[in-house]
Amino acid sequence: MEIASHSLLAEFFASCPELLFVASAAGGLLHENDALREVIGPASEEGTMLAELAHPEDRAALLEAWVKLEQTGEPASFRVRLRDARGAYRPLSCKARRSPDRSAIFGSLRATPEIAEEELTTLRNKARVLDSMVKHVDSISFWALDPGGVCFYHDGKGLESVGLKSGQLAGVNWIEFYGKQPDAAGVDMPEPEMRDMRTWFDGKVRRFRTESLGIHWDNWVTPLHDQRGEPGGGVLGLSFDISASKRTENELRAQLHQIEAQQQVIRDLSTPIIEVWDGVLTLPMVGTVDSVRTADVMDSLLSKIVEKQARYAILDLTGVEVVDTKVASHLIELVTAIRLLGADGIVAGIKPNVAQTMVSLGLDLSQLNTQRNLRAALNYAIRSMTRAESPARSGNPPAGKAPAS
Repeated sequence: MEIASHSLLAEFFASCPELLFVASAAGGLLHENDALREVIGPASEEGTMLAELAHPEDRAALLEAWVKLEQTGEPASFRVRLRDARGAYRPLSCKARRSPDRSAIFGSLRATPEIAEEELTTLRNKARVLDSMVKHVDSISFWALDPGGVCFYHDGKGLESVGLKSGQLAGVNWIEFYGKQPDAAGVDMPEPEMRDMRTWFDGKVRRFRTESLGIHWDNWVTPLHDQRGEPGGGVLGLSFDISASKRTENELRAQLHQIEAQQQVIRDLSTPIIEVWDGVLTLPMVGTVDSVRTADVMDSLLSKIVEKQARYAILDLTGVEVVDTKVASHLIELVTAIRLLGADGIVAGIKPNVAQTMVSLGLDLSQLNTQRNLRAALNYAIRSMTRAESPARSGNPPAGKAPAS
């Protein structure tokens, strides 16, 4: 039975499709199976040193792995290029370990895809570019997560702003870390992208902003592709520290708010509505009157008439030098609106050039109640109110007198 077992093992070793070998502790080939013999050809004679078959550039790595096997007894994995039967060097990956009695080395070889020199140059250049960005570009941090959410790369000068070191969060499952400990992580997570990081792995490019420990970040999340070129290899993230621009934006917003408040004060000062008599409002206007300013005046004056229950509203244009072509129609509309509120609109102090402009438009100005100046307008309003309140207009005779027959 034991003889049959040894026979089966020998047959398995010889016919196994893997490239199998048994070597001495010094690295000389003792046995190799048929598959390996076909690859290395005549060089597979017993006693041939593996180091002699290795590419000159790979011999140091091979010897280092062999020494590690001898000293530690732990399995070793390494890559090596071995000379084949045609004299060409074939890239192979090797896995080896010591035999139980420590007298030999058991190993297997497997073909690995050869990387062209141009591709190696491209990869090296990409690595140099990334290293340069990581080391020298301020306010940026780079990170990458595997499909399970475990961080396997975390670097960049931007980490300094939040007190983190290079690689400090590498090896941490970010989905669990940020999902279960948002307060401990110090991250404000209003965005759904941060509340559920599992959505990052759907192959879409994402951009969102977060705040962490007082630092504002603009985040980009892009998919990493697997060996087949399909999304599923995890995600790559770039986080830009935009705190400076955020502060500038807030300052500009504050300045804009202040300017708007100042403009409102200026508008209020430019259209002061004064109650000069009980039930009489006056609005002195100075400078240039355009359609925008007239619209502001209409809103303010109509609101004040309702608030004060005014009976007369005087528009004093004494200080107005220029009006645009639309002002006349606006004034007519304003006077009409005043009448609809139960008050009387009076236009006072129109200057000759302003009058010429208004007449040249061909509008019907008969609806406008105009007075020479503010004094005349006040006299008109007060006399009209006095007549309206006189007992004679009420139809009741003075006390003690009978009506005339």
